[in-house]
Amino acid sequence: MTDATEPTEIPLIVSVDDHIVEPAHLWETWLPARFRDRAPRIERHGLAGLKYVSGTTYEYELSDDAPPCDLWVYEGKLFPHKRHVAAVGFERDDMTLSPITYDEMRPGCYEPKARIADMVANHVEASLSFPTFPRFCGQTFAEAQDKELAEACVYAYNDYMVEEWCGDSGGALIPLTIVPLWDVELAAAEVRRNAERGVRAVTFSEIPAKLGLPTLHSGYWEPFFQACEDTGTVVCMHIGSSSQMPATSPDAPPAVAATLSFGNAMSSMSDFLFSGVLVRHPELILAYSEGQIGWIPYILERADDVWEEHRAWGGVRDVVPEPPSTYYYRQIYGCFFRDKHGLDSLEAVGVDNITFETDYPHTDSTWPHTKEVAEKMMGHLPADVVHKIVRGNAIRMLQLDLT
Repeated sequence: MTDATEPTEIPLIVSVDDHIVEPAHLWETWLPARFRDRAPRIERHGLAGLKYVSGTTYEYELSDDAPPCDLWVYEGKLFPHKRHVAAVGFERDDMTLSPITYDEMRPGCYEPKARIADMVANHVEASLSFPTFPRFCGQTFAEAQDKELAEACVYAYNDYMVEEWCGDSGGALIPLTIVPLWDVELAAAEVRRNAERGVRAVTFSEIPAKLGLPTLHSGYWEPFFQACEDTGTVVCMHIGSSSQMPATSPDAPPAVAATLSFGNAMSSMSDFLFSGVLVRHPELILAYSEGQIGWIPYILERADDVWEEHRAWGGVRDVVPEPPSTYYYRQIYGCFFRDKHGLDSLEAVGVDNITFETDYPHTDSTWPHTKEVAEKMMGHLPADVVHKIVRGNAIRMLQLDLT
């Protein structure tokens, strides 16, 4: 350990979980012309009574007398921008669930050069960002009625991601793509299309069954997982990518769901460990985003105990030939922004299985003080360990060309 008075220097950070607020011009620019009259578009309306209900559901009403809000309009549905999703630049107590326009957002939310400037100011060298309007794994398009348009929107988003968002960033912005979740063959083909232009990360649902999609145990997703394994594409799963958050009671404040948000990642990892997917695809890599890491040691302990004691009647004797933790250490990465307990359990979590994030521009974001936050959490750890956590593991996971 280093001297407590001289904390380990934090190297430039590679953040594997940030977010884009898609610019208003995205679909107008990137969709083929024949789709543009039906494309998602931005409208500004007064929005009153904004209230979180559950999952991805909000209550609100349009009112000319209410504060202005920029909303996506798509297939007759409204998707309002919310301040707590574009929170950077506001004081903590002003990061409210309230309407917001592009004019009020920090430009780094939606403009790549401004994002890179905010990254530089925050000691961040490279960043991987999840979508907002499409939702974390493209659920918006999976739920759409017009699947021809939805498919075109998926491809347009990915073209925007690769060519505009990341295009001339010099590697500072790392591409993360979505797929047509409703058709596994289309999904596999899109993984391969993007891999040919250097993409090494794709979003997926933490629990696809929650979206009404086939389960991990059904075998349905084999072409998708095969495409990801063949191309070295990391399967990135963000908390909430099942369009649900862990809940207790209908009248619990959102703070309860926010506290329990890691539960989705915990459930998903358990599902994968006993699904046989990682056995059949030994080079497939999974990454859990914003799930934190403190819960991982016990889940691995419990999964191994269940495998040891209950595998015969538990239905996994012939599916999972080795203790489930074997596959975690070989193929899974966790991710955190604040998790002292997880760092205290490094040996069990696995120093080679941890990545770091800033969560820009959400309310959990450590921007613009991420270096100070990291130093406070990790300054007592050896330099080689800190290097792995804040950049080295991410570079290896995503095959980045960073020294």
